[in-house]
Amino acid sequence: MSDVTTPQPPANSDNEIDLGRLIGLLLDHKWWIAGVTVLFAALGVVFALLSTPVYQGDALVQVEQKASLNPLANLGDMLGQETESMTSAEVQILQSRMVLGQVVDRVGLDTVVEPNRLPIIGGFIQRYAIERPNFMQGNAAVWGNEHIQVGRLEVDDAYRSELFTLKVESEEGEYSLWWEDERIGAGQVGALSSFLNDGVKVSVVELTAAPGAEFTLTKLQNSGATRRLQGRLSVSEVGGTRSSSTGMLRLTLTGGDKQEIKRSLDAVTETFLTQNVERQSAQAEQSLAFLEEQSPELKAQLSEAENRLNEYRVEADSVDLNTESQAAIARYIELEERLNEVKFQEAELAQRFTPSHPSYQALLRQKSVIQNDLNDLNERVSQLPETQQEVVRRTRDVEVTQAIYVNVLNKTQELQMTRAGTVGNVRIIDSALVSSNAIAPKKSLIVVLATLLGGMLAVGVVLVMGLLRRGIETPEQIEQAGLPVYATVPRSDAQQKLVRKVKNKGDKRSHEITTAILAERDPADLSIEALRGLRTSLHFAMLEAKNNCLMITGSSPGIGKSFISVNLAAVCAQAGQRVLVIDADMRKGHIHHAFGGGSTNGLSDVLSGRSTWQTQVRGSNNVEGLSYMSRGIAPPNPSELLMGERFAQMLAEVEQQYDLVIVDTPPVLAVTDPVIVGHHCGTTLLLVRFELNTLQEIKLTTRRLENGGVVVKGAILNAMERKAVNSYGYGYYQYSYKTISE
Repeated sequence: MSDVTTPQPPANSDNEIDLGRLIGLLLDHKWWIAGVTVLFAALGVVFALLSTPVYQGDALVQVEQKASLNPLANLGDMLGQETESMTSAEVQILQSRMVLGQVVDRVGLDTVVEPNRLPIIGGFIQRYAIERPNFMQGNAAVWGNEHIQVGRLEVDDAYRSELFTLKVESEEGEYSLWWEDERIGAGQVGALSSFLNDGVKVSVVELTAAPGAEFTLTKLQNSGATRRLQGRLSVSEVGGTRSSSTGMLRLTLTGGDKQEIKRSLDAVTETFLTQNVERQSAQAEQSLAFLEEQSPELKAQLSEAENRLNEYRVEADSVDLNTESQAAIARYIELEERLNEVKFQEAELAQRFTPSHPSYQALLRQKSVIQNDLNDLNERVSQLPETQQEVVRRTRDVEVTQAIYVNVLNKTQELQMTRAGTVGNVRIIDSALVSSNAIAPKKSLIVVLATLLGGMLAVGVVLVMGLLRRGIETPEQIEQAGLPVYATVPRSDAQQKLVRKVKNKGDKRSHEITTAILAERDPADLSIEALRGLRTSLHFAMLEAKNNCLMITGSSPGIGKSFISVNLAAVCAQAGQRVLVIDADMRKGHIHHAFGGGSTNGLSDVLSGRSTWQTQVRGSNNVEGLSYMSRGIAPPNPSELLMGERFAQMLAEVEQQYDLVIVDTPPVLAVTDPVIVGHHCGTTLLLVRFELNTLQEIKLTTRRLENGGVVVKGAILNAMERKAVNSYGYGYYQYSYKTISE
């Protein structure tokens, strides 16, 4: 026998989230969740394997703080330039088009050679050197053991950024070049070949590929190749702070080709070093040019000053200078040298800053102080005797001009030596080194994230579907609608074997039909045991009914009304009762399939007056006491036939001949037939399908029947499954109690 225990949980509000139900949903779909999670994990593994690895190389350079090449002073301290600003400037120079443009030309980064790969897996094939299979001979895709090395690719400006396709013609190194799907010529490995009237020149150094393999050649604009290199290169200072700078710069370059990364990064550091030396040499050249320009003028001024002094001495009969005059001349020489140095510095600053710059203003203030000292000295000299004044002035001109001229000659020689031995202020500390392991993609991280994403997505879908699908899951939910539950019928796997799908003409979807009676095939099935319990409950429920007619109806199609009607009738007949099953669904009824009969000659024939019910009742071949009446030929007006007197008269007659009459009807929410049939039946039971019918449907169905004067006696919960969603959340249990042989 079957024993169903359903503990009563507290009723939950519709707005409350039942944590137990959510946990039950997850447990019910644990294998689906696990499957989706494993699928996403597998996709993560595939993605990680197919993704192109990205490698990273780095180099280290030092920018030393070095004195300015100004021949007269170290302007660095005077201008207040900090090492941090100098380092920032060097970072910008490293990333400038001036440096990277030279690197592009030096390494040939504007020449792009791409193999024609298979979609998705082409990169994987080449990385793991998978050889071309025999069935792929002649295919344009390049395989793992095939490569090309292009020595030169020169194109006119009109053909830059154009795509050229190089197709291997033979294993002897012959190839053809294609442009815009047209063959523009052929070439040979090791030779420089010209195409398009010398507008394109190609030299292939090495070509190892099967005939038919294709490579794409592109000559980029220098600016475009430079931007691509800029996007891959990053420069950062090592160990610097806000207040101080180390001058150590780390260069980092990423890409998919380790050899290209090393070549490019070494070229960046070497180009940066070279341009730094050239920049320092250019400063020396600039200062040297300025001094060489001033030297002839100073020499002429010195000669003129000496002549003027000699002439005056002759005129004044060799005037001697006293101690005060000699001190004044020495002071003149000192101030004039300082003033001349400041003028040179001003000339340097004028090329770099505007007069409003703070450094320029500081120099002007220094110049003003020296000029004031000169003015004071001139006033003291003016107090000397006139002869002494003139000798002091002319001697001053000679001595000052001579000192400045000698200083310029010395600085000129120093700058010439500096220019010849310029080394710059940049040192390459570490040359380029490329890591052996790829920095991206992070394969383990991708797999973990894909697994987590799959698990969360699967859990989310299950929870959302569970929250959106509010089908009946426990008898308690039906009782909330005010209906007692007479039986909970478990879902039967044996019954599913007796079901097959059919599709009639005009139907959009196929529907299931029962081909046999489960109570006769497998009387020990749990669902049949539950129907035996229903048989006992009905015995007492129908004692006060007006007749022995039982209507079984439901809210929607496909909930198992015919299964319940036929098998309930069978278990009642097996108990010794005379039972008649009437298929009142004259539209789509299929009870006749369970008995192995046809749909013709049934209820519609009786109600239309073409026959009597006695001639349309058929007996069951295997269950004694069980009879049935099929739906008959589908009429155009089923509801009108049921409303006629013939139906009521037929029921009045058959209830006298049978102990139990079970009437199977169409869905209440689809047609009005159940309301009409219910008027003539003493007992009405509402069938509810587990997880299919909702509480709102039950309430609406009950209300519609009651509005038509039909009182629903109770409900049957059909196709109940033992799931965690009801056993964990609501405490549903189903036990099997079978006879065993000793």
